[in-house]
Amino acid sequence: MSKSPRAAFRCTECGWDTTKWVGRCGECQAWGSVAEAAAPAHRAVAAPVSRPAVPIGEVDAGGATFRSSGVPELDRVLGGGLVPGAAILLAGEPGVGKSTLLLEVAAQTARSQRRTHYVTGEESASQVRMRADRTGGIHGELYLAAETDLGAVLTHIEEVRPTLIVVDSVQTIGASGVEGVPGGVTQVKEVAAALIRVAKTRNITTVLVGHVTKEGSIAGPRVLEHLVDVVLHFEGDRNSRFRMLRAMKNRFGPVDEVGCFDLGPEGISAVTDPTGLFVESHHGQVAGTCVAVTMEGRRPLLAEVQALVTPSALERPRRTTSGLDSSRVALVLAVLQQHCGIRLQTHDVFASTVGGAKLAEPASDLAVAVSLASAHLGSVPPAGVVAMGEIGLAGELRRVRDLPQRIAEAARLGFRVAVVPSEPGKKSPRAPESWTVDGLRVLDVPDVASALRLLQLTGGKAHLRPAGDG
Repeated sequence: MSKSPRAAFRCTECGWDTTKWVGRCGECQAWGSVAEAAAPAHRAVAAPVSRPAVPIGEVDAGGATFRSSGVPELDRVLGGGLVPGAAILLAGEPGVGKSTLLLEVAAQTARSQRRTHYVTGEESASQVRMRADRTGGIHGELYLAAETDLGAVLTHIEEVRPTLIVVDSVQTIGASGVEGVPGGVTQVKEVAAALIRVAKTRNITTVLVGHVTKEGSIAGPRVLEHLVDVVLHFEGDRNSRFRMLRAMKNRFGPVDEVGCFDLGPEGISAVTDPTGLFVESHHGQVAGTCVAVTMEGRRPLLAEVQALVTPSALERPRRTTSGLDSSRVALVLAVLQQHCGIRLQTHDVFASTVGGAKLAEPASDLAVAVSLASAHLGSVPPAGVVAMGEIGLAGELRRVRDLPQRIAEAARLGFRVAVVPSEPGKKSPRAPESWTVDGLRVLDVPDVASALRLLQLTGGKAHLRPAGDG
């Protein structure tokens, strides 16, 4: 039998092998990542072990307990706090506030009498000191160093012996004797592997700051995200002080959890109740508005959807969205035309959210439909109404996850009526069934047409009796 040819080229991003050079990886589709693979120097042989294997029940789990970071919203995202020996990767766009957040975490950790080391490769030590003066982050247990050499960083760790180390950023640290410039694929892999190795052997919580590409993904090799225990993404609008911290990977807690922060001149602070930022307070009832309840991780958030529908003089009317998925809005428009008799093919449609909220969840479809129908007909939705439900192509409303949590949050904030989808398999009733939760009247409807009829979006103001009115 003939032997298959040995792979001569390998992708530095995902490890895909090929016998000839190509410009684009056939596995991860990365450009310029395929390079010549080095021949193995020797075969791996058995070696002494660092410690013998023991039954899993005899392993001490006390070393992997959570310790508070001093920032409650960060603890929420991490699942309870910082874990000794954990490697955390924090990525985000330039200027979003990554360094400010981590300097606050380092200062809070130092205040709890745990030695902290902050290594900056992007700024000078005096620049970081100025920020610490402004945010109140000066403490005797917080050590600061400006280094760009991996060997120097490891020496600092040996001398300071911290419980938490922050490296800002991993793309600015270079390892001598390794090919490439700092920030390159080979350099980032070597620097990250060395820092994570020290973190695991010495039980030091390590936070690495990572850059992002213009597409918003984490820069550098994909293996970097596999090496670390937690991947966090810090995001926010430059025109707003509101910031969101999202967990993309977490070996110690829930994934896709979200923390909310307010970035101001005096530093960064937690926002425990961000709903008020996404709901506009109108002096009177306004057509073209509806409040949706979306889930960010395990946290329900209320966000207002606004719509404007005007006659168009263009052959192809405009469809403009902000904070909403344009494909979902197009689906809602098609359903309104086909199943509700609302003709918008000759109108310009503008749909947006309040406060920079981003609603990508299908559960906001019904709120979008209500706001569009209200804007087109000029009818004002009932006061104190929230709508939630995914719209199908047949016009039906599909159930959404975590419905009790959404209803409870709307009731806590004083809303009086909630329109939700009916239970699966239930026949369409002549009158919608209703029940009351903490003063909130919940109405379930089978489809979007029934929801619009219930809200009386046929011109003039609509009226629904709140809970307790009989």
